[in-house]
Amino acid sequence: MARPSLHALQKGIFDGTIKTVVVWKLDRLARYFREGVEVVCDWRQKGIRVVSVTQQIDLSGTVGRMVAGVLFAIAEIELQHIRERQAIGIAVAKKKGIYTGRKFGKTKAPPARARALRKQGLTVSEIAQALGVEERTVFNYLSKPR
Repeated sequence: MARPSLHALQKGIFDGTIKTVVVWKLDRLARYFREGVEVVCDWRQKGIRVVSVTQQIDLSGTVGRMVAGVLFAIAEIELQHIRERQAIGIAVAKKKGIYTGRKFGKTKAPPARARALRKQGLTVSEIAQALGVEERTVFNYLSKPR
């Protein structure tokens, strides 16, 4: 849910400048059931009208919210199927020697920079934000010898 456009939308809703949200499809709003339901319920409590263009539903009423819940659940199932198919495809490609992953020595950010920032007293999350990588990547950088 770390999406700048969504955060800007949320700010507009919070400020009261946005009264209606029109989405192309509900699964573009959130891929997970819980996230989607929480966002829609939060918006509805604030009096925001939510409309899905492709699915042709208005979530203003009780039935609309129920249908939204079902669509979010289906979106989560589809996402799980995509990940399973992707994992199977990667396994097959690895067997064929086509997929080898990232080349050794290639990193998203310089590990030495992560170590330097750590020596300056920054936390792992601060280092991750500064380098534009995940916290897990920072832990990997810090755990590897120079």
